[in-house]
Amino acid sequence: MYKLVYGSAGFDAAVKALYERPAFPPEAEESARKIIAGVRERGDEAVAEYAEKFDHVKLHPSEFQLPLSEARKIAAKLPAGDKLAIRRALEQIQQFAKLTKPRNWMMGVRSGVKVGEKFTPMERVGVYIPGGTAPLVSTVLHTAGIASAAGVKEIVAITPPGNTHPAVMYAMLQAGVTEIWRLGGVYGVAALAVGTQSIRKVEKICGPGNAYVTAAKKLLYGEVGIDLVAGPSEILVIADKSADPEFVAADLLSQAEHGSGLEQAVLVSTDRAMIGKVERAVLRQRDTLKRQATIDKVLANGVFLIEVPDEEIAAKVASSYAPEHLEIQTENPERVAKMITAAGAIFLGKWTPESCGDFCAGPSHVLPTAGSAKKFNGLETVSFFRRTSLVKYSQAALKRDADIIARFGAMEQLDAHGRAGTIRVEK
Repeated sequence: MYKLVYGSAGFDAAVKALYERPAFPPEAEESARKIIAGVRERGDEAVAEYAEKFDHVKLHPSEFQLPLSEARKIAAKLPAGDKLAIRRALEQIQQFAKLTKPRNWMMGVRSGVKVGEKFTPMERVGVYIPGGTAPLVSTVLHTAGIASAAGVKEIVAITPPGNTHPAVMYAMLQAGVTEIWRLGGVYGVAALAVGTQSIRKVEKICGPGNAYVTAAKKLLYGEVGIDLVAGPSEILVIADKSADPEFVAADLLSQAEHGSGLEQAVLVSTDRAMIGKVERAVLRQRDTLKRQATIDKVLANGVFLIEVPDEEIAAKVASSYAPEHLEIQTENPERVAKMITAAGAIFLGKWTPESCGDFCAGPSHVLPTAGSAKKFNGLETVSFFRRTSLVKYSQAALKRDADIIARFGAMEQLDAHGRAGTIRVEK
């Protein structure tokens, strides 16, 4: 763990690496580029080859897809209490999704001129559900569940072969997944983006993944829509003397346990004593957790405890970092939140742990990381819609604007553009 004091000698150099964290290393992009090329050129043959190479399973193209009937048999093994938890979380996530669903509108803004917007749900989207060290049930709900609430007809889930935990299967069925493909990593994302002999391409791919999946999504952007480029998980907690150090420590560790060892956990506190209290609580709680090997990597290189003089500086440090998850555990969290200019999601008060957002609060937990909250939004309902602008002019309104159209056509040396406007009003 690194202890830093704002404004001290060497502070700027110390936080430079903290602020400038990459979403993925260069070698991940080069590897992803080669795999994408293989899938593009050889289709199903390449997908089968990569499944054996990376996931150690031999699959014929006829076995790529997991039948929904088989998913239902697997899901039936899930305990009733877990099923209820999934349904309750999904209900709350879709409630928020429906509240934020974009609406078509059109209105008169000037005499004879109407403008508006039309939103149409996408027809076929892909959601990536990581496998790895944990069954990420919540990711299913925070991607497919939102797509379903948006009205997407075909929701295609891809997940590494073997990721058939009953909770994952049950969540997919409840969230409205229409196809399940046993394909992981870069080759699975590539297959959805470019299509193969057995896999129809999708319009957009959403969901988190490791560095290689993230690099692949970046490389495929434009050929397919993506939600965002996101790196390892991270959390920043702003705490004053009113915070509970045990709560803060638990929240920092919640991100440290994720799995890559590249996660970051940052405390920014206006209270010097809080720094020491949280440090001791982190080490004490660490000994009670299961994923100690992963946590130790983060404790060694990814935990920063920063002392600042006041809330304004705390907000400045947090906004510069632009965290995926920002918790504000102060006497007046709303006041501090008003000063924040970039964060994926903000959790207000000591009774709002980040894990509420991960699992059941409502907004999607697919959020920008590595400082990209300055440039990207998290996944939201509108992410699954096509937006079309609407414009309607009357004849009289066109006469008023014809001179503007003609002059812009002349200035930009596009006389056909100008004529398209003037020809209608010359008679």
